Formats: sequence, C-alpha cells, structure tokens
Amino acid sequence: MCKGPADHASTYDAQPRACVVLVDPYSTGAMLAPELDRRGYTVLALWTSDAGEQRGHLPQAAKGFPEKFLAELDEQPTLSSTAALLREACGGEPKALICGGETGVKLADALSEHMGLRGNTTAHGMANRRDKQVQQDAVKAQGLRAVRSVCGKRWDEVKDFTDSERFPIIVKPGESGGSDGVKLCATPVEAEQHFQLLMNSQRKAGPQRAAVLLQEYLRGTEYIVDNVSRDGVHKTTMVWVYDRRPVNGAGFVCFGQQCVPSDQQVAQELIAYTRGCLDALRITDGATHTEVMMTETGPCLVEVNSRCHGVAGSWMPLAHAMTGYTQVDACVDAFLDADAFQRLPDVPREFLASGQVSMLVSYHDGHVESTHFEKVRDLESVVFLEENLHAGRRVEKTIDLFSLIGICVQVHRDPTVLADDVQAIREMEQNGSLFVLSN
Repeated sequence: MCKGPADHASTYDAQPRACVVLVDPYSTGAMLAPELDRRGYTVLALWTSDAGEQRGHLPQAAKGFPEKFLAELDEQPTLSSTAALLREACGGEPKALICGGETGVKLADALSEHMGLRGNTTAHGMANRRDKQVQQDAVKAQGLRAVRSVCGKRWDEVKDFTDSERFPIIVKPGESGGSDGVKLCATPVEAEQHFQLLMNSQRKAGPQRAAVLLQEYLRGTEYIVDNVSRDGVHKTTMVWVYDRRPVNGAGFVCFGQQCVPSDQQVAQELIAYTRGCLDALRITDGATHTEVMMTETGPCLVEVNSRCHGVAGSWMPLAHAMTGYTQVDACVDAFLDADAFQRLPDVPREFLASGQVSMLVSYHDGHVESTHFEKVRDLESVVFLEENLHAGRRVEKTIDLFSLIGICVQVHRDPTVLADDVQAIREMEQNGSLFVLSN
C-alpha cells in the first residue's frame, strides 16, 4: 500500500469532494486523473495485483499526479474487503469507479457490480472479458466475423489447431496489452516454442501462466475504433489506422497511427461492426479501444480493450486538434455527466486539422550516455513529445509498445512539411542519432 486513508485524514476534512476511484491508472488511464481533478473530484488510485511493473507509470502530461491522489491502495483478497477499504478512504460511497489500465478490467467490472456503481456486467460469461477467446466466442455467437482460434494452457490442448490451420499463425497471451508477447509463427515447432515461453514467462500486462491463444493470421489493414458508452449507447470518438511493420525480429511494431474521417466507407463499416462487438460482449458503460482487421471479406475483431486508448495518452493532443475533444474527457462524461454525454456527436465530425502520431523506434541497444530528442522537438510539425528514454539507462531494440523510445504528435497545415518531418524522424531512428551510447 503506497498511501492509506490515515495519511490523508486532514485532506478529507478540507476537501469533502466526491471521490472517483481509478483502477490501475497507468498509461492513458492516468490521464483521467487530471481531468477528474479539473472537474472538482477527488481521485483515488486502486492498484490490482496484476498491474506489476506498470504500477506507477504515469505520463508526464498527467500533471499533479500521483501527488494529488487522495490515496493509492492495493486490491484486497475479496471484493467485500476491497469495497470496505475504498469506502473508508473516500469517506463514503465513491461517485464512480473507472478502469484505467488493461490489467484493471476484471476488477473494475467485478467491483463496480459489487458496489452497485456504473459499469459492465460480469454475468453471461463476462467475468473476464479481457480473455481474447471469450471475446471471439461472444462475437461469433452474435453472427459476426470472428477469428479462427484455440486457447489452452497445455500444448496438447491446442496442437490440433496447428495441424489444420494454414501457417503462419499468431501465438499470443490470452490476456495482454501493447502487443506484449504477440508473435507470428511460421512453423508448428516455432508455435510450440513460443507457446511454452508464454506459459512460463511473466507478461507485462497480464498474469503469469494465463492461457495462450493460437489464431489464424489475419491479412489486411489494422484499425482502431475508440468508443465511449453509457447505458448501452455507444459513441465513437475516433477511428485510427495503424502503421505496423516488421522490425528487429518482431512482426508488428507500431510506427504510428493516423485518424480516419468517419464519413469514409471503411470507417462506417468499422464503426457498425465494432458496436456489434461491444453489444456481444455486453459492454454498456465506459471507454473501449477496439482493434479490428479489415480483411478481404470485411472487418474481423482482433481484440476489445475495455479502457481508454493507450500509449500514454500521446494521441490526445492530436485528437483534440482534430475534433475538439478526446476519449478521456468523453469517458468522464459517460460516467459522471449524462447531459454532456448526450451532447457528444455520434461520430467525429469533419476534422479541424491534419496530422499523425509517430512512434519513435530504436534499432540499437546499449547503455545510453545522452539523449538528443531536441532534434525531434525542433521539427516544425511536432506539437507534443513524450520521451521514454533517459541518460544513464539501457536502450533495447524496439519490439513492442513497451520498448518505444518516445512518442510524438505532429500537426501541420501543409502535408509536405508533415511528410518531410516524418522522414527526418525515420532517418534519425535508423542512424541512432537520437541518443549516444557508451563505448
């Protein structure tokens, strides 16, 4: 337990504000905290046992936190004891309980239901809607396109799939985030080796020895559809398209993402399909970040993440520049302001600007003597930069979202300037000029 109620007794007397609980508020989930604080709520952090190394990873943009958390508490052995701890810390019933990070989904669902707060049901097989096999089964049961897959904890439970499925196939944790542990396997031997590795390794955003998923390899273009929901009404805050490429031995490194106008046919298909997936998973309240592959036969679910779009909220300045609002403030509306939620557009209107999110990738590894991110910051189109690498630390080759060395938002009226700046960033990455390694 980082901080407890006793540490804040005087705060309770001085600030009798309504309390909102954030479950695992790391990455973009931490950005909910300053938004809630701005609206006059006291914010309490509840950390699950699954948060692991993600605990305390707050973006630089989450100004005022973690210092302004009313308390930082640990999940207790039972829902009842956890609820009692929260009520004691809040001085009564919390106003809302919102999932921050991917590892908090299960507890946020179960605890909000237990406490009678707004949230998503755990009934109808949804006690663990993080489980990607649960997601695919539910979507398939609704008559929507689902990926061919099998899930198990022993190789003999999944081996038959490798005998019948065309290679390559995807092997990944049943519960994860940020492309953690996802691998494209070319042979049954490689698939079995990665299966055993996942079953015996601690994932960054999931419990150890959770089941492993084998899936068909979906060919097409991958998109993200961000929604917020209240009482089963879904509103889309943005459609994004990924720029994923194979690099450093990993098959799906994200180099960036761009906004897709909602009046495009592909966006309309994705939005309709995604809302069907949310209904299939009985998601009625809160933010969702859904990854969908647009294949030759139409959209197919990759996974639904029952929390805000991740990557440390780096996309927020771009979303705000494009639409005037973000999924984060819309999520707070969904939980705490029915009128504001009602006023949200069903889908984003005509974009107000143009730009993209660019992920900074490392092709090198070693001990970092100094960094030179000012080269990126000085580019004309760059309006925001989150640095993930600092002098004195070790840099690894980028293989997933967790090993990115930085994330920047680029916005400019002239697409030529934007393209030139993107190319400049890619050249810096290739030649390693964003940092100096020790000899």
